[in-house]
Amino acid sequence: MRPAQAPRHYPFREPTALELEPEYAHLREHEPLSRVSLPHGGDAWLAVRHADVRTVLSDPRFSRAALLDRDVPRASPRRHTDATLHTVDPPEHTRLRRLVAAAFSPRRIERLAQHAQHVTDELLDRIEEQGPPADLIAGFAVPVPVAVICQMLGVPVADREEFAGWIDVALATTAFSSEEIHAAFAKLKDYVADLVATRRREPSDDLLGALVEARDTEDRLSEDELVVLGVTLLYAGLETTTSELGNGIYTLLTHPDQLAALRADPSLIDRAVDELLRFNPLVTSAGFTRIALEDVELGGVLVRAGDAVMVHPDAANRDGRVFDRPDEPDVTRRPNPHLAFGFGLHYCVAAQLAKAELRVAIGSLVRRFPTLRLAVAEEELSWRHGRMARGLDRLPVTWSSAS
Repeated sequence: MRPAQAPRHYPFREPTALELEPEYAHLREHEPLSRVSLPHGGDAWLAVRHADVRTVLSDPRFSRAALLDRDVPRASPRRHTDATLHTVDPPEHTRLRRLVAAAFSPRRIERLAQHAQHVTDELLDRIEEQGPPADLIAGFAVPVPVAVICQMLGVPVADREEFAGWIDVALATTAFSSEEIHAAFAKLKDYVADLVATRRREPSDDLLGALVEARDTEDRLSEDELVVLGVTLLYAGLETTTSELGNGIYTLLTHPDQLAALRADPSLIDRAVDELLRFNPLVTSAGFTRIALEDVELGGVLVRAGDAVMVHPDAANRDGRVFDRPDEPDVTRRPNPHLAFGFGLHYCVAAQLAKAELRVAIGSLVRRFPTLRLAVAEEELSWRHGRMARGLDRLPVTWSSAS
């Protein structure tokens, strides 16, 4: 059967800080698959239960490739027109994923984690020398992921302000006009295309150099796939990790019992990172639009072939059927089958690297500043609006000089 009521306007509203909109809890219990009307592309089904989200993310009857260059339901005005890891199905997805998988081998992740540790220590030294107060967004949460992704891809750190500015616009929903969003994405593609040209003149052993070699000597991907893959890795490695790092620190500072537990037992850092990923809603609306390739029963509803289905992993991560006390952070939680990195074939290829960065950065910060606390009242903090990812504009902190 299908719901009789008219589709709800979606996103429900501009989110407040890291509060998950109450409609998701209501839908999980009473309408796990509901109809929503998006700002662009029309209506879709919205899945919010953990089991249903996993199904959509892993069942080949729900296609990502079917949305390419189509006006599918979405929160952002930008259509997906480029074939990359997020937008293709096997066998194309398998081919592209194999090309980048070697960059995320345990050995390479360990080397990048060591680089992250070096950068983190330098940043914390600078913060300590300058003294309180400090802004942990501009001074910490942004530069750590920038250093890691630049090291991995071979992107000049000196270009940070330029490409970070384009990424901020390209991944917006309402903060910028459609023309500005499309123009920013085009600039990112031009920027990576220039880097590719440089690699052809000056071969390197970074990931971008390896992809150029795969293109030129092995013919394993097209020129456009090469450029778009570089853009995807650049913005995913920067925007997502920056937001997760800033949001994770904020959550610990505003839940002193959890921060105290981590300080008392630093070995909890792995569990703490997973719990922060589960507890903190990152996206401002559902995404990962899929198109049903055939009729599928999902959440007690018959989804017809051709229907668009969207999932909200953050809502699924609060499902009480899977998580005990889902609306409370617990840095000791285990097991923790959260969906922050997706599930199935499209599970984030860089998940282990992102977790390594978060472990290094958060663990080092907690050890270095045992008296760290917010420098302003929580209600005075400013949050970014009109973007796909939730995050703070600034995170002012202070600490006792004895720390």
